[in-house]
Amino acid sequence: MSAAAPEPTPIDSAWLAANPLPVHGDGTTKNSRGRVLAVGGSRRVPGGLLLTGEAALRVGAGKLMLATIASAAPLLGIAMPEAGVTALAEDEAGELADEAGPLLDATRSCDTMVVGPAMVSPEGAVRLVERLLADPPTDAALVLDAAAVACAGPLCERLRATFGGRLILTPHLGEMAALCGCDEDAIEADPAGTARRTAQRFGAVLVLKRTETLIAAPDGRTLLRYPGGGVGMATGGSGDVLAGAIAGLVSRGTDPLRAAGWGVWLHGEAGRALATCVGPIGFLGRELLPQLPRLLPR
Repeated sequence: MSAAAPEPTPIDSAWLAANPLPVHGDGTTKNSRGRVLAVGGSRRVPGGLLLTGEAALRVGAGKLMLATIASAAPLLGIAMPEAGVTALAEDEAGELADEAGPLLDATRSCDTMVVGPAMVSPEGAVRLVERLLADPPTDAALVLDAAAVACAGPLCERLRATFGGRLILTPHLGEMAALCGCDEDAIEADPAGTARRTAQRFGAVLVLKRTETLIAAPDGRTLLRYPGGGVGMATGGSGDVLAGAIAGLVSRGTDPLRAAGWGVWLHGEAGRALATCVGPIGFLGRELLPQLPRLLPR
């Protein structure tokens, strides 16, 4: 990668116009708008996966499956009757256990997987990602978020070989430090360069969530930037919503870089809308969700 990398491209009206989302007209079915599998959750955060799943539907995905710990699965199914639910074994700590059958069955009928939201244990996240790598679905895209993206560093080569071109990583600053094996100050000293290098290393679209979010393409050169939705976005559940929005857009047939750009823009603009009508801080992560379809192109 050349030292003279291009300047970041702003995600603004010009970028959105030049990178439209797929149009679903007459004859569209649930299956043609894509199927999202969201995997995660834990006893400590049993409802976080609900935010991810609903975001996928709110941006237009056709079908949703939630795969989570057995004790939380029926509750999520009741809370979101639009989704199918797969109950996975849980360990004594309330994290996802190493159980292949039901999870691998669920992966066979999805277009996009989003893995990691509301998981707490790094060890559990590693087991989960390794399980997916051992028997991956054909052609499905993979979004790694939260604990699953923080633990992905040692799995870089396997992820690149298996999901290269179909992989999206969505770390915040702390998760990026874990992913890269460095401290947060090193990333803040060169966020653009770090994002570019990491995207190229993984063969992935990388979304570095900061006050100004950066999105790096797998080529290590193309870089997008979004100035942020405001300080109110720094709230629990906000990242779960973003991961689901990106996954939902990919399921509709949007390429990973475009889906990440639109997902970040929709997420941030939802925050801006809430800052205007609710207040600059104090709105909730789940309040972002109804804003998403209002912001989608008509």
